Order: sequence, then C-alpha cells, then structure tokens
Amino acid sequence: MAGRTVLVTGGTGGIGLATAARLAGLGARVGLVGRDGARADAAAERLRDSGGEVDVFLADLSAQRDVRSLAERVLAAYPRLDVLVNNVGGYWATRHETADGLERTFAVNHLAPFLLTHLLLDRLRASAPARVVTVSSGAQAMGRIDIDDLQGRQGYNGQRAYNQSKLANVMFTYELARRLEGTGVTANVLHPGVVRTAFAQEDSGRWMRLMLPVVRPFMKSPDRGADTPVLLASSPELEHVSGRYFANGRVKDSSRASHDTAMAARLWSVSAELVGLAPSGTA
Repeated sequence: MAGRTVLVTGGTGGIGLATAARLAGLGARVGLVGRDGARADAAAERLRDSGGEVDVFLADLSAQRDVRSLAERVLAAYPRLDVLVNNVGGYWATRHETADGLERTFAVNHLAPFLLTHLLLDRLRASAPARVVTVSSGAQAMGRIDIDDLQGRQGYNGQRAYNQSKLANVMFTYELARRLEGTGVTANVLHPGVVRTAFAQEDSGRWMRLMLPVVRPFMKSPDRGADTPVLLASSPELEHVSGRYFANGRVKDSSRASHDTAMAARLWSVSAELVGLAPSGTA
C-alpha cells in the first residue's frame, strides 16, 4: 500500500481503527474520520507512534452538511484517493431523527456512505485502479427494504431498522459495481463477523443490554474483525474483483433480497433524492 491513500470512516475505534492501523502498517497514508476530536487525535497519535502517516477529519456523518464538508476537505487534502472504506455504522433501539429530519439508523448506515461515495467518486475514478469497500453485517440476511417507510415512521424497531440498513449497504454496493464497470474502480461489501466494539452503546435497548455481556467473550477482537476489510482494501488478487459480498475473507452468497436489481435501482433513486443528488442518481 506504499504511496496509496485510504480514507476510513468510523476510524477512531473498533474495526475502523484496527483497519486503519493495519493499512498504515502496510505503508498507506490513512485519513481517519471520526466525530470526537480528542478520540480522533488519540487514535491518530497511536498510529503515528507506530510509523503511520495519518490525517484526521472530524465529521458527524449523521448530518449531510458534515458529509459534504468532509468530502470537500478530503478532496483538498488528497490529490488522489485509492481506497474509500465505508466503515461507519451504528444501532439505535429507539427512533432518533438527524439534523436533516431523517431516521438515524438509515441516515448513518446507508445514506452517509451513499452520499460520501458519490462526492468522492470523481477522485476515485481519476486515481484508478481504486476501491470502495463497505462494511455491512450478517444482519443483511434478515433485512427487508420497506421502500414506502424507509424512515421507520410507521412503527420503529431497532433491529429491523439495522437489518434494513445493512441490506441497503449490500444493494448499494452491487448497484455501484454495475455502474462503475469499466472505470477501474471496484466496489465490494463485507460482513466482518461479530466483533467486540462499542456497538449499540448509545441506545442499546433492554434486549441488547442483556445479550451483549453473555456473547462478548465469544466475539472477535477488532483486529480480527479488520481482516476482511484490510483484504478488500489491499489484496492485489482482488484488484479486478467487484460487486461481491465477503465474509471471513471469502466470497459468500448474500441474501436473495440483495440481488433484486429492480429494488436496488429504486433504493438508489430514493437515496439520491434524500441526500439532494440528481433524482437519476447516476454514478
């Protein structure tokens, strides 16, 4: 990865920080995206102490204004961008609205990477061969896209909203790969495994609070959770692989719903409207 530039969202802890550390160790210049300045600076210092070349970008990716500002700063800082790792994500047991009036799970887990990828796409194309790596979850297999109620206004359930957002990650990736065919930019999506992170700590809900202490000892470490995103970001063997779902470092079958190309096109169009892009949402 020497001479290459990588941007990692949600890069100040958990899988994101482990991914950033590994890629920096391979020689990449890494941009860490996080919400908290002190935490971001501490993460960057840790990587720099190990010899990594690291930049910090502060942004709350639940807010589209911050996503747009982040993209502007990244484009100003990086003449080339070789890899975008869409790692940021979260779980909220109760319904929250963002500054844009959108349901938080869908906004952070799907719309933020959708918008950020679009805003950085010309730079990725110009840097080709380049890669877009998006972190989904095995929960995509239980997801269903409720195109008429993406915001969960007609009865919110935290797990259902999370499953939907993770399925949206997979469908976005597949549609993006189709639209980027022949450009030299690949798009792949992954399940990192069940990893010990700060997942769901903001609003976990009673069931999650009871379950997490029981299963935590059996979860992967963040470093092991980073195995697949690091592979997709750096492996020479995967330079021309696109539109695939990976788990445990291998191509896996995603859910049947994720291969619904008509729904993927509808989701793309609606997402483009929600983030203020052209209704056509062309890549």
